[in-house]
Amino acid sequence: MTAEYRIAAIPGDGIGPEVLEVGMEVLDAAVEALGSSRLEFQILPWGSEYYLQNGRMMPEDALDILKGFDAIYLGAIGDPRVPDHVSLELLLDIRKGFDQYVNIRPVKLLAGVDSPVKLKPDAVVDFVVIRENTEGEYSRLGGRFKAGTADEVAIQTSIFTRKGTERVIRYAFDLARRRAEEGIARPGGPRPMVTNCTKSNALNYSMVFWDEIYDAVAAEYPDVHRDKALVDALTMWLVRQPEYYDVIVGSNLFADIITDLCAAIQGGMGVAAGGNINPERAYPSMFEPIHGSAPKHKGKNKANPVATIWAGSMMLEHLGDTAAARLVMTAVEAVLAEGKCRTYDLGGRSSTTEVGEAVKKTIRARGDALLRA
Repeated sequence: MTAEYRIAAIPGDGIGPEVLEVGMEVLDAAVEALGSSRLEFQILPWGSEYYLQNGRMMPEDALDILKGFDAIYLGAIGDPRVPDHVSLELLLDIRKGFDQYVNIRPVKLLAGVDSPVKLKPDAVVDFVVIRENTEGEYSRLGGRFKAGTADEVAIQTSIFTRKGTERVIRYAFDLARRRAEEGIARPGGPRPMVTNCTKSNALNYSMVFWDEIYDAVAAEYPDVHRDKALVDALTMWLVRQPEYYDVIVGSNLFADIITDLCAAIQGGMGVAAGGNINPERAYPSMFEPIHGSAPKHKGKNKANPVATIWAGSMMLEHLGDTAAARLVMTAVEAVLAEGKCRTYDLGGRSSTTEVGEAVKKTIRARGDALLRA
């Protein structure tokens, strides 16, 4: 019996609708080529335009609506007409409301994509950043006192709980084990390995607490190598030796920052995908490209859809259709490796839809070959 999945599709703002449309078409092509599952997408028109009309980024009962879906597929959020800290509420409300405490960012240099970083001849960039996604520096607690006066004070409070810290670090160690079992052993650093991204020399409460929990969890995984780097040093080493890393785990703020650097290492924001995961599957998880809404490119059909397609592949894998997920990524890599069809950010002239069509064509060809085998 073919599995059926209901997907909440939130196109959002800027280039979001354009890349998400291509992503949905590609995912449909993959599951249809293999007959492995069926996807039912429902478009939810939430975002900045919704805010301008209703005074909020999504309906009051948005989480109740989303609970009925198997996963959430997001385009992009952000519009110059809406303050960033307001538009971000949509993402944060979903992440926290659905306890999507793991943000997972694969960092892989795909075939045919050039990195601006000078790599060693045998270097293979293939690692993952795990970001704590629901607390830490983005807890949105604090306030402003004597606003608008010379004595104004702003307080932003970070919240680190033992439960929240331990569970995300444990997820990183489990992932390192799984990667080793799957044979992801690359030239570079030891494998499996979890690097602790910290700043405990300066943050003597929150990050010392974080380090202590990292050490306690690591003691339960004698087969996984320990590694530690202060976040400022890590940014340097990621540029100098990205092939060294396997799994990096960091707090909400620090991992958010380094993943933009990682996106540049792997060729740009147009190829950087992410997932917001509730590992217990009590709630739907959400998948998205990590690039912004790029309002200046809205409606020009020039944005790179690869990150959105990759996020869709992650979604298929999370849902359990690993065959379709693999087919999507092998097709993307084949198109990029060929070098004929690529968007402006990768040095080409192809449109968003042209890249999507090339990937779908490759999916159908490879799907037919798999079914005949």
